[in-house]
Amino acid sequence: MKLTVIGCAGSFPSPASPASCYLIEHEGSRLVLDMGNGSFGVLQQHVDLQWPGALEAVVLSHCHLDHCADIGSLYVQRHYYSPRSERLRVLGPSNARARAVAIYGREDEAGLDHEFEYLTFTREPMTVGPFTIEAVHAVHPVEAFSVRVCADGHSITYSGDTAYNDRLVALAEGTDVALFEASFVGKEFPPAVHMSASEAGRAAREAGASRLVLTHHVVLNDPAVVLAEASAEFDGPIDQAHPGLTITC
Repeated sequence: MKLTVIGCAGSFPSPASPASCYLIEHEGSRLVLDMGNGSFGVLQQHVDLQWPGALEAVVLSHCHLDHCADIGSLYVQRHYYSPRSERLRVLGPSNARARAVAIYGREDEAGLDHEFEYLTFTREPMTVGPFTIEAVHAVHPVEAFSVRVCADGHSITYSGDTAYNDRLVALAEGTDVALFEASFVGKEFPPAVHMSASEAGRAAREAGASRLVLTHHVVLNDPAVVLAEASAEFDGPIDQAHPGLTITC
């Protein structure tokens, strides 16, 4: 599998990056994890979305704007500028359908159904093309999930937005790539919202991950401090996400 970071800014796009969006590819198939604001334009640098089969699915960890806003732009592109194709699967929380409609500005809840097929996460793994997708509840103020994507014995585990929790550690056990948020630094921060850099490192270590990719970068944080705090907990390879970063596992 190949991971490409499209956007990795936390809470809102930064001057250097769109908000959260990650492209996963395997044997000619592609899916996107999250479509935060600003990501749709950069995504087109990596995927020809004019091709009807460009994406197998969009997977939304939750419905905060910095993780789902550009689903509206994807709808416009598919509906008005692409050849007709089968509906694109959108996997996510139970409110993904209503949220997408609200972002686009339609009043009828079925307004985007001719382009998107919404599938709500369940306790059972879901199969999309060559990918197997597992999701567990995250610890966040809204309905949110952490997600593991597997193909041919390899895996990428994405924390989404979450405070540290044992479910994430279990989900990421033995993963090739732990794509974990590192929103806070230091020891004092709000509970039950996000992980700190130290907690991201701890979760990766406890899961036995092969590689840690730190993401959801907050503009106020010093990247050197983020890296140092994560490195104090995890002694494997660590990357700091940036648009265009690619990792193959």
